[in-house]
Amino acid sequence: MKYLGIDLGTSSLKASISDEKGNILLSSSRSYPLLMPKENYTEQNPEDWYNALIEVLKDISSKCDLSDLKAMSFCGQMHGLVLLDKDDNVIRPAILWNDSRTTEEVDYLNNVIGKEKLIEETSNIAICGFTLPKILWVKKHEPENFKKIKKIMLPKDYLVYKITKKFVSDITDLSGTLFFDVKNRKYSKFLLDIASINEEMLPEIHDSFDVIGYISEDFAKISNLNKNVKVVVGGGDQAVGATGTNTLEDNSLFMSLGTSGTVFASSSTYKVDKEGRVHSFRHTNGKYHLMGCTLCASLSLKRWLEDILETKNYDKELGNLPEEISDIIFLPYLMGERSPINDPNAKGMFSSLNAIYNRKDLTKAVVEGISFSLFDNLRVMEDLGLKFKEARVIGGAAKSSSFLKILADITGLKLKTINTTDGGSLGAIILAMVGDGLYKTLSEASSDLVKDIKVYEPNLVNHEKYLLKFKKYKNLYESNFFHK
Repeated sequence: MKYLGIDLGTSSLKASISDEKGNILLSSSRSYPLLMPKENYTEQNPEDWYNALIEVLKDISSKCDLSDLKAMSFCGQMHGLVLLDKDDNVIRPAILWNDSRTTEEVDYLNNVIGKEKLIEETSNIAICGFTLPKILWVKKHEPENFKKIKKIMLPKDYLVYKITKKFVSDITDLSGTLFFDVKNRKYSKFLLDIASINEEMLPEIHDSFDVIGYISEDFAKISNLNKNVKVVVGGGDQAVGATGTNTLEDNSLFMSLGTSGTVFASSSTYKVDKEGRVHSFRHTNGKYHLMGCTLCASLSLKRWLEDILETKNYDKELGNLPEEISDIIFLPYLMGERSPINDPNAKGMFSSLNAIYNRKDLTKAVVEGISFSLFDNLRVMEDLGLKFKEARVIGGAAKSSSFLKILADITGLKLKTINTTDGGSLGAIILAMVGDGLYKTLSEASSDLVKDIKVYEPNLVNHEKYLLKFKKYKNLYESNFFHK
């Protein structure tokens, strides 16, 4: 038996095939363009996602027998706005999670409707990344497009719709829309009315592990899959990634070092930050989680190494970073910032440069700045009463031992890598397995399939030094950008 996990990311779509024991047999990926028509605008063409899906499935089927493929599921970039008309045509390019054009709409929601009311209705305040501000932006700036809207989807749900014709979504992805009542698991009529939309435009609500049907005959022919493959709805990338790192029980924690950075804490009970610094969402197991998301984790490192230093040799650049902790501070706010400061106008910067410093000192400062942005969210969760001793880490930067040593020293946590750096694909595979009945629960599957590989212990002396440097990091932002 085989299972398929589809990870729809910001830069590429990846498909991974596993056997019934969770061993990844084969993976394939395809990239697609990120459209940036104006400053702070990020968009993609949903058809590019669909074409990438077809290409990777054809590639895998040419190398691996998929006749015994039982089920497939999805891990998707969150918050993106996909709009279809009455003929199921895409109305405009999808507005993505890291698009920050909606500052006016966010200001209206937080300060006119009010943060307290938003938290009451959805458990979260408005941020530029969420879906509802994007809908309000289209309503104001593209009224002709707004009039055409028949269906409103999230990115992964567009792929599910294309291959099954089922108009569905799940509680983890919907949690990040700002029109979904996280606590009560339903749409907020109050916020739908504000956006001038109704439930008929929105997908049917499911758990992440629900089987919603089978692939269509047309898609089976196009993709070289058999038509009896079950389709499990899947979830938002971070919740699915948490499933793929076995972050399902109380006070379990994982951090993702992808394009964005994420701090994710699972909880069996409903918790909400009344200041809205971190998000309160539903988890794949139907329970809850707190999440802080920074906009530029690996993206900051990529911009520094590839665009400024003009190198793609990450191993060389990160391999021998200085032991000393310098005075240089890097703010990784290259596209504004989301959690916990919620400031689209924050800017990236270096501070405290000196002639004694060199290329490697600045590279280490970039790694420290990314780590501080994650630590900033971790401290908020601790303020809410959560306690952590360790965390699992996934994502591209998790391949770097130097990065993880610095992150361990800054957070003071024991960090663990697992048997995959791609928790999203494995999490989607686990959802497919549970949907198919191979496992009864997500916890049972994750405990069985997720294995720790390497452990990074924090240097507590360095941790104390970093606590002092973190204060300077916070002061640097507050003195340059923060306005009450």
